[in-house]
Amino acid sequence: QVQLVESGGGLVQAGGSLRLSCVASGRISSFSFMHWYRQAPGKQREWVAVIYSGGRTNYADSVKGRFTISRDNAKNTVYLQMNSMKPEDTGVYYCNAQGAGWGSWGQGTQVTVSS
Repeated sequence: QVQLVESGGGLVQAGGSLRLSCVASGRISSFSFMHWYRQAPGKQREWVAVIYSGGRTNYADSVKGRFTISRDNAKNTVYLQMNSMKPEDTGVYYCNAQGAGWGSWGQGTQVTVSS
């Protein structure tokens, strides 16, 4: 089973930046998709961004133009660069990987944006 470990969360002021990392135990180049999700207190988990095996990316409207998902296959790591952050970006951020017939979640990393 693929294991995912997120890091890079923390406290940042509105307008600031953070970069999250998700390290996988397997070769991410073989994964169909890698996603970032987030969950704010009292709310359902929501999808944030995806990077496909071919490198194409897609983003939720709420983060488009501010967040960038990327990957380093040599390090088996996916990143989420978050710029121009807003208080509504606060939540636990989760990495998710999917392949043929399987999926795996990380344990999450807390991001807090102060106003």
